[in-house]
Formats: sequence, structure tokens, C-alpha cells
Amino acid sequence: MQKQTSITNILVAILLIAGLAAIVVVIASSANKTTTKATSTATSSSSSQNIISSNSLTSMTYQYNPDLKSTAAKIVTDKGEINLTLFPEVAPQTVSNFIRLAQSGFYNGLTFHRFEPGFVIQGGDPIGNGSGGPGYTVPAEISPKVKHVEGALATARTSDAVNPTKASSGSQFYITLEATPFLDNEYTVFGVVADGKSMEVVSSLRAQDIIMTIEISN
Repeated sequence: MQKQTSITNILVAILLIAGLAAIVVVIASSANKTTTKATSTATSSSSSQNIISSNSLTSMTYQYNPDLKSTAAKIVTDKGEINLTLFPEVAPQTVSNFIRLAQSGFYNGLTFHRFEPGFVIQGGDPIGNGSGGPGYTVPAEISPKVKHVEGALATARTSDAVNPTKASSGSQFYITLEATPFLDNEYTVFGVVADGKSMEVVSSLRAQDIIMTIEISN
């Protein structure tokens, strides 16, 4: 009888050990699935960031086309339309680049990321924080013939410390809300707001307002 009891106890012990082992396997399998899911989520998140980076079009190269030299453009925003007069005779490369980007749809859906009351409204950054562009700069075309009057259209750029030639941003531009003569001979002015109604639209713009599209007149 005692021998039979010992055998029974041994069998119970074996069953308990087997049960614990099964539980450990289930827990390990669950943990592995959780880890795999987390890794997959991180990879997906990383891919999304890469897509955003790709959308900034940082792989574009600068190409000057002297045939792109229209004197009129229209920025269509969510606040209204802004008619522009362009200056291809003063800033031919800047105007050509602006036309090229506009006709390619580069600006469609971008925002005005910067608004400074009494100073400027600035846009054209594919990233949307002032650090983006198409991946190139445009040679400076600074001329004493054009000034930063109210409604001047000019290109943004990095500081002289890192950009001694004053080369222009490949896509970012600003429009002055008032005359800003202290910017003269420092930035490339390549156009101006064409009429009072358009200037009213410019004055109504704020950060995060949208550039629907930019149309170029033939």
C-alpha cells in the first residue's frame, strides 16, 4: 500500500511539472508575439518617417531653364488669391526656379509656416518648420533695382555665417507685410504683390494657412 502511494505521489509530481512547463511555454510564446508586434510597429513608424522625408523632395537637383520667365503668377490660398508680378529681368534664375516648382506641383498643399506681424509671411517649406527645401539652393540675384517695399516677394536663405554668398533657399519665399528697407541688398527680391486686393489677402494670412496651388501665367 505504501509503495502504491509513493508511485501515486511521483505521478502527481510529474503531472505538476509538466503543467508548469506548459504554462512557461505559453507565456514565452505570448511574450514573443508581443515583442514581434512591437518591433513591427516600430518598423512601420520608421517607414512613415522615411515617407515624410521623401515627401520633402530632398533629392531634386537645381536646373536653370532660361525659357521659364513669366512675369505673372497667382498664389491660391485658403484665404484667397494673391496676384504677383515677377521680375525675370532682375532675377532670372530665381523666377525660373519658382516657375518650375509651381508647375511641378511642388507647392500644392504646403503651408505658410511663419507669420511675423508687421514684417513677413513665409512659406514654401515641404517640411513645414522652416528647415526644409527641395535639396538645393539658387544663386543670389540681389539687385539695387528692386527694394523690399510692402508686398515684396523674396527668397529666404540661411545666415551669412554659413552662407557667405547669400544663396537663396530652393523653395522658401516670403512676402513683406510692410516696407522693410533693412532687408535691401541682403535677399533676392524676385517679384511683388500686384494689386491692393491681393495685398489684403496677404495681410490676412497666418501661420499654417495653406498654399492650395501656384498658377503661372503664360
